Amino acid sequence: MTDERKKNLYETYRNGLLNDTIPFWTTHGYDREYGGIMTGLDRRGRVIDTDKGVWQQGRFAWMLGWLYNNVEKRPEWLEMAKGTLDFIERHCYDADGRMFFHVTREGLPIRKRRYAFSESFACIAAAEYARATGKDRYHDLALRTYRFFGDFAETPPKFTSVRPTRGLAHPMIDIATCQRMRDTIGYEEADERIDRAIAGIAKYHVKDDIRAVMETVAPDGSIIDHAAERTNNPGHAIEGSWFIMEEGRQRGIPEYVDLGLRMLAYSWERGWDEEYGGMLYYRDVYGHPVSEYWQDMKFWWPQNETILATLLAHMLTGDPLWEERHRLAHDWAYAHFPDSEYGDWYGYLARDGRVCSDVKGNLFKGCFHVPRMQAFCCRFLQ
Repeated sequence: MTDERKKNLYETYRNGLLNDTIPFWTTHGYDREYGGIMTGLDRRGRVIDTDKGVWQQGRFAWMLGWLYNNVEKRPEWLEMAKGTLDFIERHCYDADGRMFFHVTREGLPIRKRRYAFSESFACIAAAEYARATGKDRYHDLALRTYRFFGDFAETPPKFTSVRPTRGLAHPMIDIATCQRMRDTIGYEEADERIDRAIAGIAKYHVKDDIRAVMETVAPDGSIIDHAAERTNNPGHAIEGSWFIMEEGRQRGIPEYVDLGLRMLAYSWERGWDEEYGGMLYYRDVYGHPVSEYWQDMKFWWPQNETILATLLAHMLTGDPLWEERHRLAHDWAYAHFPDSEYGDWYGYLARDGRVCSDVKGNLFKGCFHVPRMQAFCCRFLQ
């Protein structure tokens, strides 16, 4: 990768982060009356649904806190992070300490799910704010919230005992959560928990013999030959790959870098659309048809993770293969997803790149994957 290419990429990511993505969400999404962020936005940023996804509250507060701590100490970022954390504390915890998934604009609970990802995002938001302010109570809130996520079973209790499974999502998110906790509040158990999560992913989910990363496996790691369990999610595995590569880089563990590179390679081979470009959503590990109708669509976040992972892979190895794959992923995504007229990225494209919906935000798409990609790509290029 030439110095000129690196410079141009850095400017693209930094400009997109600070002058496009973040302003779109802070201008249109932040709720100045009740606090928190409304993510039900259309293309222009108009609010089309005032309900609030709890995932997005934690993600938004974390993103602004991270920017404040790592990019520029803008008071408005810290103020919005605080307003969102206040909303989370007042309205998003249930009586048992667990968190809701979906609340009204005012904070009345609508839905609570049987997994604990609301907790993981609230945890890193509180930790980032603790770092920014030095206030012990947010340090304590982060640790208290993490316990509900960190001790949660790898497979949510939504199935019977007839076909037990082991999921990739929990250990993968545990890695990222502990990384953020370690960087912000010096979480002492981070390395141990990360090592355990990575060992589990390597042992149970990475299948070197068939070059695949399984989203769901049996408790012993064997492949369950049913449609749901055969389904690969390449973007999810790629997200996990750069978490693991980054851990290897930070702690000087080449085996982690190698594991992440293998996960990235296997997922690229299975998920990259050779005909149209872009990362496909679902693939069957044995090549059977996938039943989910969105299986060949191009969602925003797998493209974000692919851009991040391929760039990090090239920066760590110097391998021109990863530079070329990063170029493919970056150029395709930037040709189709950004909305040059109103800002931010579209969320949902057809396989050939046509925009399927003007929605810019909902319970799952908010101020997270796009700005995190832009911010961390800047960091990797530096």
